[in-house]
Amino acid sequence: MEKEFKQHEVLQWASLFLKKHNREEKVAELLLQHFLHVSRSEFFTMMRDPVPEKVAMRFQDAIEMHAETGVPIQHIIGHEEFYGRKFSVNEHTLIPRPETEELVQQVIETTPDEPLTIADIGTGSGIIALTLALELPQATVYATDISQDALTVARQNAKQLGADVTFLQGDFLTPLIGKKTDIIVSNPPYIAHQDKAGLVDTVKKFDPELALFADENGLASYRQIIEDLPHVINDHAAIFFEIGDRQGEAIRALLSEQFPTSNVQIIKDINKKDRIIQANIKK
Repeated sequence: MEKEFKQHEVLQWASLFLKKHNREEKVAELLLQHFLHVSRSEFFTMMRDPVPEKVAMRFQDAIEMHAETGVPIQHIIGHEEFYGRKFSVNEHTLIPRPETEELVQQVIETTPDEPLTIADIGTGSGIIALTLALELPQATVYATDISQDALTVARQNAKQLGADVTFLQGDFLTPLIGKKTDIIVSNPPYIAHQDKAGLVDTVKKFDPELALFADENGLASYRQIIEDLPHVINDHAAIFFEIGDRQGEAIRALLSEQFPTSNVQIIKDINKKDRIIQANIKK
């Protein structure tokens, strides 16, 4: 790009370049807005303004990198929005998905307004634990992750957002042994290894494999968590899982086997796909 291109011209070049590489054209708007450091409303009033050469060069590099390699724009920008808040993300954490907002909403809507203990298992960037801590101030919130790198990001997010969460390193429920919780929430790895080929490259090449894939057709994480639940929950507890859209009945069976008197619901997401398991458990 040469000097003194107007914003709409820079945007048009980027959109065509992305389309040519079978990428979403809307990425151009999001990235240029980021590099210009302006709000969305400001951005659309500036279409005939010239874009500074330095900004245009950085923007062009980012567009080409995303188009040619699939690197997520969230890794370029360094954050993603979740439940109305900005969370730092990087290659050590999953990028927050809208379906997980639905999981969090389900927890918030069904949690009583009284002191209780919540644990987020496999917290990643901390989106679930931190959102629940901020939305449910009456709760004591724990978050576990096996990845120290992910916990570093989660702690950074907690500091930025002023959320009070206790982070524990370890595999799933292991760090919670000896504590008693009222609510367990988890979006664990649930993609079967054989499904890897079908994933888009922005996920397959850039999301951490540890957070994506699980053995037993994606069910191994749920089995491990469910088997350890008796060691970390009170006599009455609520369990919330995000699930793959074909896993509902299998996970319901795992819960019912471990807790025969439990009440297990499979809840569909906005796209009418099975996405959330909610179980009310009596030990």
